[in-house]
Amino acid sequence: MTTVALIDYGSGNLRSAAKALERAVAEAGLSMTVAVTADPENVRTADRIVLPGVGAFADCKAGLDAVHGMVSALYEAVILHGRPFLGICVGMQLLASVGREHRDTGGLGWLDAEVVPLAPSDPALKIPHMGWNELIPASPVHPVLEGLTAGSHAYFVHSYRMVPADPSVVLAECDYGGRFPAVVGRDNIVGTQFHPEKSQATGLRLIRNFLEWRP
Repeated sequence: MTTVALIDYGSGNLRSAAKALERAVAEAGLSMTVAVTADPENVRTADRIVLPGVGAFADCKAGLDAVHGMVSALYEAVILHGRPFLGICVGMQLLASVGREHRDTGGLGWLDAEVVPLAPSDPALKIPHMGWNELIPASPVHPVLEGLTAGSHAYFVHSYRMVPADPSVVLAECDYGGRFPAVVGRDNIVGTQFHPEKSQATGLRLIRNFLEWRP
């Protein structure tokens, strides 16, 4: 049985994320089990890994660091062994080298990128960016975005955006007074700035694509 590890480090929408993963598994008829876990050994041996994240970058990184052995288990599973990885919201932002929310905080450094404040060109646009917005996929379409209908919308809640050094890691964008990365990825790693677990059919399709993805 394939195991999907959903990491519990005190900063994530675990209940809704777990339900969305389990629903995608059931609807696709996959032989997978979803395990919510704070045990680094479970992450080290998992077949797929999901890192959620809600709140401030520094708080989320501190929470991850506080789970003894978790960062090294993630590195071993994802970087050394190439297991498929999905980061959600701040879980995506933590892929960056540095987050500049309130103060500079080092991220996992799996992407050469920084996380900076959203600054919409239209002052009428509120921060945080909260609500449904259209996804604009890059070409060619990445496997995790396959099958999404034209004009698909996803649910965002955030005040910061990722700025990658290499634009090729941007798999989809969103326009909120200027474009920013909505989905990023390289190799076996993918991250969404939006919440797929709250994005209804679009989110479920992306989750299913991730579960079936063979990078």
